[in-house]
Amino acid sequence: MSSESVSKLGMAAYRAPSLFQPHRAREALRDAHAGRTPPLMGLYLGLSTVATARFIAPMGFDAVWVDWEHTSCNVETMTTMVHEIMFMSEGKTIPFVRVPGHDHAAIGFALDAGASIVIPQVETVAEAQYVVSSAKYGAKVRGTRSAPPFRLIMGLTDDCVDPSRSLYDNINDQAAIMIQIETLAAIHNLDAILTEVPDIDAVWLGTLDARVNMHLPANGGMGGQEKEWLDAVAVFDRTMEKHRHVAKAGFGFGERQKEMAKGKSFVAVAADVIALCGMMGELASSKENLPALVRGKEWVAKGETNGHANGNGVKDEQEVVANGHEKA
Repeated sequence: MSSESVSKLGMAAYRAPSLFQPHRAREALRDAHAGRTPPLMGLYLGLSTVATARFIAPMGFDAVWVDWEHTSCNVETMTTMVHEIMFMSEGKTIPFVRVPGHDHAAIGFALDAGASIVIPQVETVAEAQYVVSSAKYGAKVRGTRSAPPFRLIMGLTDDCVDPSRSLYDNINDQAAIMIQIETLAAIHNLDAILTEVPDIDAVWLGTLDARVNMHLPANGGMGGQEKEWLDAVAVFDRTMEKHRHVAKAGFGFGERQKEMAKGKSFVAVAADVIALCGMMGELASSKENLPALVRGKEWVAKGETNGHANGNGVKDEQEVVANGHEKA
């Protein structure tokens, strides 16, 4: 895909023939990884709600990460969020769903909805083989995914990107698979994982979980300077350089955006939860800018006098004195 097409159309340049099908997300990641296009710039949705997905869909993000792993949304909510992102963005935004664990059915639900997927906590070759198998159709690619009989409507939403191949072979090449490496053991196993499981499209180093796993201060997932941490990151980076056909993904925002995003083909540049936390700063500045009302002694005295003026037993509306408490 040309950079000009992506600049003009966004991720709609990678749309499938129907918005009920996943984007050609694998191709989008490959183009970004090869430098043919800028990195995919995504929004992390930590609060998985349909209203939020609908609201942000037209904003122009290349991708939206729906966090199904750490929210209480069910299959129907997740599916609706994916559809809102797909349809309300008119195909300009690719939904990625982080599934809850390695469950075969959950992976199928996310893919059936039309999303690409993020698989958390991948630690071994066997785990990687299992989750990729769950995401693929057909024995030739060691796939165990079940073909949904009515997910796409024959002759209406099942047109193929490449008509010379089957629908299911096409979809295998459309939806992307991203794994998260989130333990020290996983970092050391990554070389074997990427060697034995070639259909992984991108890898995200989960720094928060990895630091917790290593009994290091979490630091909000922002890394650290401990020798054991720097050594672990160096192993990860060397492995990704060795397997340079696989894209790197991660956060990249704020003052350290360029540093954080270096070498990444998928960059989460914003997050709903971070934006909402910014409201605390608005509250703090408002408390500084909006002090208590200043009332003169004459105003207070008048208020106290009027508070006793009504002889019918009903307190006047000026019964409140300057300290904000109703007078007894």
